Amino acid sequence: MIEAVKFWNEPNNKSHWDLELDPEWKAYGHMVRLAAQAVRAENPSLVQVLGGISPIDAGFMRRLRDDRVLDGLDAVAVHGFPLDWNHWSIHDWPARIAEIEAVTHLPVWVTEVGVSTFGAEEVQVFGLKRTAELLIGRVPRIFWYSLYDLPAAWPATTRHREAEGSSYYRHFHMGLLREDGTPKLAAAQFADHTPAMGICQWFHHEDHRLDDAVAWLNRLGVRQLRTGLSWADSFRPDADRWFDRVMRALEAFDVTVTFCFTPEHRGVAPHHTSPPQAAEEFAAFCARMVRRYAPGTGVVEAPQLLHGVLDERRPVRPLSAGASLDAR
Repeated sequence: MIEAVKFWNEPNNKSHWDLELDPEWKAYGHMVRLAAQAVRAENPSLVQVLGGISPIDAGFMRRLRDDRVLDGLDAVAVHGFPLDWNHWSIHDWPARIAEIEAVTHLPVWVTEVGVSTFGAEEVQVFGLKRTAELLIGRVPRIFWYSLYDLPAAWPATTRHREAEGSSYYRHFHMGLLREDGTPKLAAAQFADHTPAMGICQWFHHEDHRLDDAVAWLNRLGVRQLRTGLSWADSFRPDADRWFDRVMRALEAFDVTVTFCFTPEHRGVAPHHTSPPQAAEEFAAFCARMVRRYAPGTGVVEAPQLLHGVLDERRPVRPLSAGASLDAR
């Protein structure tokens, strides 16, 4: 079942939100406020979470707090990869959580944390064990990124790709399982930390790994799963059929669904990181997904801002597979 929804992914990361088009996050804040109201109207009991931030930046969180973006939410979220990309030690996790707790009263979730096997699988084993020691019991939700390696044929979602050197290639080795589905060393250790630790796994449109992923999640004792439903992908002709299949396959888990990715034809710029031309359209997408997959038992009056918003479905160039998957 869906227990929580998140609004976007890493909004303070230029690979996921166009900071040149929205340098002070005013458009992002407006979009989140409308989406939160729309979801609350559909299902008041759903937990609503701010898109997980990367880097962990108390200044960014303070800005959204002061702009009243957090007022309608139930939790905030952070992402951290100190053994791969962040400029802080893995042992600093408690301090990084405390930095965000100091600027908001909302619970802090860790909705992505992981370690690449780019250098050695033993590094991931160490990182998993230390992460579990530091975070289990410290925060309400922890989602390990990820179950599968990113397939080598798919691009990772970054701005500069191969020009980033080894930082780029680490994206392809974050899984507990290799691209072919065989387990790495850390996979044998992961069940020691479930169900307290969940997994974040993104599925692109018609992802061939879905059924095998469910089998592995059950084998590892995972109960909490984070995934995404792409606003951009919703304009594919058969989008609802695929969304239905994904949500049926995951219905036995406690699912946190992330709503993200701007359709190219609905962005200020033709890119999935762009602020939308009309924030109400993103809110309407979020409301429709909740109505379809997590309907509330008691309906409250829909916000006036959504009245008359069209759920127009017209062809659009599909989002690339990589943009539907990787979180940095």
